[in-house]
Amino acid sequence: MLFCILFKSAEGQALHLIHLPATGNVAENSPPETSVHKFSVKLSASLSPVMPGFPLIINSSPLTEAFRVNWLSGTDFEVVTTGKEQLDFETGPHIFDLQIYVKDDVGVTDLQILTVQVTDVNEPPEFQGNLAKGLDLSIVEGANPGFLYQFEAFDPEDTRQNIPLSYFLIPSSENFTMSNNATLFSTTEFDFEAGHRSYHFVVEVRDSQGLKASTALRINIVNINDEVPRFTSPRRVYRIPEELGPGTIVANITAEDPDDKGFTSFLLYSITTVNSYFMINQLTGTIHVARRLNRDAGELRQNPAISLEVLVRDRPFGGQENRKQITFIVEDINDNPSTCTKFTFSIMVPERAAKGTLLLDLNKFCFDDDSEAPNNQFNFTTPSGVGSSGRFLQDPAGSGKIVLIGDLDYENPSNLAAGNKYTVIIQVQDVAPPYYKNNIYIYILTSPENEFPLVFDSPSYVFAVSELSPARTRIGQVHATDKDLPQGDIVYSISTGGASLQYPNIFWINPQTGELQLVTKADYETSPVHILRVQATNSEDSSSVTVTVNILEENDEKPICTPNSYFLAIPVDLKVGTNIQNFKLTCTDLDSSPRSFRYSIGPGNINRHFTFSPNAGSNVTSLLLATRFDYVSGLDKIWNYKLLVYITDDNLLSGRKRAGALVETGTVTLSISVIPRPTTVVTTTPRPRVTYQILRKNVYSPSAWYVPFVITLGSVLLLGLLVSLIVLLAKAIYRHCPRKTGKHRTSLVKKGGASGTENSQRVEYRPNLFATPAHGGEMKDAKRELVVETIQMNTVFDGEAKDPVTGAIYEFNSKSGARRWKDPLTQMPKWKESRPQEAVTGEGTKPPGGSDKERDGLSSKAQAEDAGPGSRNQDGRPSTPKERNPALKSQVSPKLHPEK
Repeated sequence: MLFCILFKSAEGQALHLIHLPATGNVAENSPPETSVHKFSVKLSASLSPVMPGFPLIINSSPLTEAFRVNWLSGTDFEVVTTGKEQLDFETGPHIFDLQIYVKDDVGVTDLQILTVQVTDVNEPPEFQGNLAKGLDLSIVEGANPGFLYQFEAFDPEDTRQNIPLSYFLIPSSENFTMSNNATLFSTTEFDFEAGHRSYHFVVEVRDSQGLKASTALRINIVNINDEVPRFTSPRRVYRIPEELGPGTIVANITAEDPDDKGFTSFLLYSITTVNSYFMINQLTGTIHVARRLNRDAGELRQNPAISLEVLVRDRPFGGQENRKQITFIVEDINDNPSTCTKFTFSIMVPERAAKGTLLLDLNKFCFDDDSEAPNNQFNFTTPSGVGSSGRFLQDPAGSGKIVLIGDLDYENPSNLAAGNKYTVIIQVQDVAPPYYKNNIYIYILTSPENEFPLVFDSPSYVFAVSELSPARTRIGQVHATDKDLPQGDIVYSISTGGASLQYPNIFWINPQTGELQLVTKADYETSPVHILRVQATNSEDSSSVTVTVNILEENDEKPICTPNSYFLAIPVDLKVGTNIQNFKLTCTDLDSSPRSFRYSIGPGNINRHFTFSPNAGSNVTSLLLATRFDYVSGLDKIWNYKLLVYITDDNLLSGRKRAGALVETGTVTLSISVIPRPTTVVTTTPRPRVTYQILRKNVYSPSAWYVPFVITLGSVLLLGLLVSLIVLLAKAIYRHCPRKTGKHRTSLVKKGGASGTENSQRVEYRPNLFATPAHGGEMKDAKRELVVETIQMNTVFDGEAKDPVTGAIYEFNSKSGARRWKDPLTQMPKWKESRPQEAVTGEGTKPPGGSDKERDGLSSKAQAEDAGPGSRNQDGRPSTPKERNPALKSQVSPKLHPEK
C-alpha cells in the first residue's frame, strides 16, 4: 500500500506532455514548415529541463518523414511539415498517428500520440506528360480540312464524380476550331507559298469550380514540292581562254524554286553531259574548270567548242527538275614559249679544228606548241658569253647555226677560258606577245691532242741509303712532265730491280708523287748496289728512267763465335795460367776486322778465376785459369760456374769514338765444373727430411661381442634406478603436501545502512586451517568462508521503455540502470535493482562472476556448504564432485540485468 501511495505521488510530479494526445489537421500539398499542432511540456518536480533534441517523433503509423517537432519558446513546441514527402489526399494516407516522446535531464520521460488528418483541397486540372510542356503540330500544305488532334487533361478532384472539363482555344481563329470534347479541327486548306507558315495558340482547360490549366500550341504548315524550278541566268554561250587553272569559275548558273522563294540553296545542280573539263557546284550552280584546258593539244586542238546540259532539281530524288543547254568556246593564247628538246649542249671540238666548221644547228631541237600563228613562230638572238667573242658566230643571223671563226689551241695561254671550256648563251624567243624567251646554253670544250712526249727532269737518278735505315725511309724522288695541256695525272711504278734473296721487293715508289722509300732494311753485305727501272705513265704516253740506289755500309752484324756453348771440367788444384782443356774461341764478323774483337766475362766469374788470352785484337783466344781455388779457407764455395762471355767488335775504336759509334756484341755460354781431390770435403746441400705419418684405425672385430652387451646392460640398470627415484619423490610429495578441500562454513552477517533506503547483506566463507583431525587421526580438509555483500537501494524510476520481445512497458532508473515492470505484479525481485555486489574469498582474490540463482543460493545455509571431498550429502555419505553446489564454483557478483 505504501509503495502504491509513493508511486502515485511521484506520478503527479513527473514530466508529461500538455495538449496531447490530440488531433491535428493539415491540408494536402502543404509547403514545408506548415504548422500542424502546438503543445507544451510540463516539467517534473525536479524542474530538470528537457534534454536537447526532445521532444521528438519516435514512431508513426503509417511510417512517414513528413512531420517533425520544432521548438517555439520555453516549453512550447509545435509539429510542422518537413516537405520530404508530398501529402496527397487522393493518393496517400489520410490519417497519421505520431508518437511524441519527451525526456528531461534526469531521465524522466513521457510518450503521447498526435493524430494528424490530411484534408482534401480542390486542385486544378493539368495536362500530363509532354503535353504540359507544349504541343507542336504540322499540317501539309494543300491538305483537306478536318481532324488535327485530341486533347486530354486530368483533374484529380472531378474525375471521381465524372464531371466533364471545358476546353478553350485562345485566341479564336477562323482557320481552326475546338469542339466540346477537346478535339481540334482545321477549317481551311493552307498554301505555304501564299504566306501561311505557322500559327500560335493557347489551349486552356477548366474544371467545374473554375480552376484552370493551359498549354502552348504551335501549328506549322509544311511546304511540299509542287513547283518546277526556273532558270534565272539567260546566257548560253561562254568564250573562255585556254590554260585556266583547275577550280576557276567560268559560269554561274542560277535558278529559283517557286516553292521556296529566296532559298535557292535548296536547289541541286548537275551536268548531265559526260565531260572531263568542267564540274558544277551542286548547291550554288557555279561551273568550275576541272582539268587543264589546253587548246594546243588533244581534241581541243581540232574542236575548241564544248556543249553541256545543266540540270536543276529541287531535291535529290523524286523532285521537280528543269534543263538548260550551254556552250563553252576555248580560245587560243600564246601560252607556250618557244622551247627545245634540250637547253644545254656540250660540244667537243679538237684544238686544231679549221675555221668555219659548223658546230651546232638549233633548228633541229627547237619548236613552239601553240596551235595558231603567230603564236607558234620564234627566232634566235645573237650569241654571247665569256670567251666566245671572236671564236663563235651565228651564221646567218637568227638562223640558229653556230660556226667556228677563231683559234682553239689548248696550249695557247690566251685560250685558257675556265679550263678551255667556252660558254655560249643564245635565246629562243616568240615573235608574238608576250614574247616568251628561253635560254640555250652551249658549252664548247676544246679536245686536247697529244703533241709533246712525257719526259723525266733527269736522264738518270742516283740515291744512297744506310743499311741501318728502317722501313718507310725516304730515299729520293723522281719527277716527269708533259707539256700537253691539260696536265693529266702521272703514275709512277718500278718496272724492274729492287729484289733480293730474302725479299722480292726492297723498294716502293709512291704512284702519285714519285717518292722512293724502303720496304725493309737493305743489307750491304748481301747487295751493296741496286739498279731500278722507274716508269712514268699518263693517259696518253709513258716514259722510263734508271735509278741507282747505293747501300751505305754500317756495323750491324754481331760477332759469331764457335763453339757457342761448351761444358768444361777442371781439377781443383789446376795451376794458374793453364789453358783449360785447351779450349779456344774462334770468332768471325761480316762487317768487322779480326783485330776489332774484345773479350770479357760477365758476372758469373766469381773471384775472377777465369780469363781469356789474348783478351783483344784477335779472332782466336784461349780460356786460362787466372787465380787458384781456395775451398779450405772458405773463400770459394761454388763448384759449378756458368760463364757468359761477351765478344765486342770495338777494339780498334778510340775511347771518344767508341762512345758514339755503333757497336755489336756477341755472346758465348760456358759451363765449368770444378772436380775436388779425394781428400777434399765437398760441401753438399742437405737433402730434405722425409716425415712418416702412421694412421691407426679401430676396426670392430666379431670376436669382441662383449662390448655392446656391457653397454646395453649398463643402460638398462641406469634407467631402472632413475625410475625408482622418481616414484619415491612422488610419494614423498603426496604424503607431505595437504589437499585444500573440505567443508565450508557459512556465516551470514547483516549490516544496516546509514540511511533507511539502503540494506546490506554480507556472506562470508572463511577457511578453517586448524580443524581437529577426525577418522583415526587424519586431518580434515580445510574449510573456507565466502563473504558476499549485497547492497540494495530504493531508486526513483525516471524512465519508461518497451521490451522488444514481449512488448510490455517497464520503468528504469537512468543513473543506476535499475528496472521494473510498470505493472507492480510483474516487477522483478528487489535484489535485481541493487548495485553490483563484491565477493571476496579467504585468500584475498575475487572469484569469477556467477548467475542470479547462485546469488540466491548464497543467502541460505543449505547452499553454503562446500562441495569438496570433506562435505557430505543428505544421506550422510561424502558427496561427489557432481553433487557439489555450483554456486561455489563461480564469483558471487550480482549484476543488473534488464528484465525480459
